[in-house]
Amino acid sequence: MNDNQLLRYSRQILLPQVDIEGQQKLIDSRALIVGIGGLGSPAAMYLAGAGVGHIVLSDGDNVDLSNLQRQIAHGTPDIGLPKALSGKQTLQTLNPEIDVTALCNHLEGDELEEQIQRANVVLDCSDNFPTRFSVNKVCVLNQTSLVSGATTRFEGQVSTFTPGKANSPCYNCLYPDIDDLAESCSQSGVIAPITGLVGSIQALEALKLLTGVGETLAGKVLLIDGLNMEWNEIRLPKNSDCPTCSTR
Repeated sequence: MNDNQLLRYSRQILLPQVDIEGQQKLIDSRALIVGIGGLGSPAAMYLAGAGVGHIVLSDGDNVDLSNLQRQIAHGTPDIGLPKALSGKQTLQTLNPEIDVTALCNHLEGDELEEQIQRANVVLDCSDNFPTRFSVNKVCVLNQTSLVSGATTRFEGQVSTFTPGKANSPCYNCLYPDIDDLAESCSQSGVIAPITGLVGSIQALEALKLLTGVGETLAGKVLLIDGLNMEWNEIRLPKNSDCPTCSTR
C-alpha cells in the first residue's frame, strides 16, 4: 500500500476490525455490481470509496432523465450515455486508485458465469426478477457470495446469501415462484432515499464479506418501511425443496 492509499483509507484503517490487513483484502478484491441504477449507484460509490480494488459494472441501459431523481452515479450531462460508462466515470473520479470495468450489456449465459466466477462478491442491484433469479443461480453454482437488494415505493429489502455454507438459503428460497411477484419501480414509483439506504446497506454487507468481519444478513431478510421508519428482520431458513440450492 502506497502513501496515498494509506492516507485515503486512513479512517477505515483506524478501525480495529479492518486495520492494514483488512484494507489490503479490499484492495485485492473484485466486486461485480449488476445494475448501476438506484441501488447500484450508492453501492458502487461506497465500494469505490472504500478501496475495493476492481469493480465491474454491468448495465445494458442508457441514462434517462427519469433516472436522475435517485440514480446518484449519473448527472444531467450523462443523459444518453450507457449507465455502465457513466458509472465508471463517476467511480474513477471518486477514486483513481481502483480499476473499473464497464460492461454495457445485460449479463447472461457464459458471460454471466465468467464474471461471477471471477468475482469475490456479487451485488444484485437489478430491477427485475428474471435477472435476480439468473444471478442467484450462477452464484449458487459457483458458491459466490451474493448481496441482494430491492426497493419499491417507500419500502426496501436486503439479504445476503452465502452458498456453500451449511444451511445457507438462496434467493430462490425467499421467492419460490417467479410468476407472482411485485411490480418494478417504473410501474409503482419509488422515493429516492430508500434506494440510497438499501444500496448503502448492500455496500456494507459486501465490505464485511470481503474483510471477513462482523455478522452479515445471511439467513435473514432486512425489511425497511421508510414511510413509517420501521426496520424489521425476519429469519430465512433454507428450503430443502429449493430447485436452485437443494442437494436433493
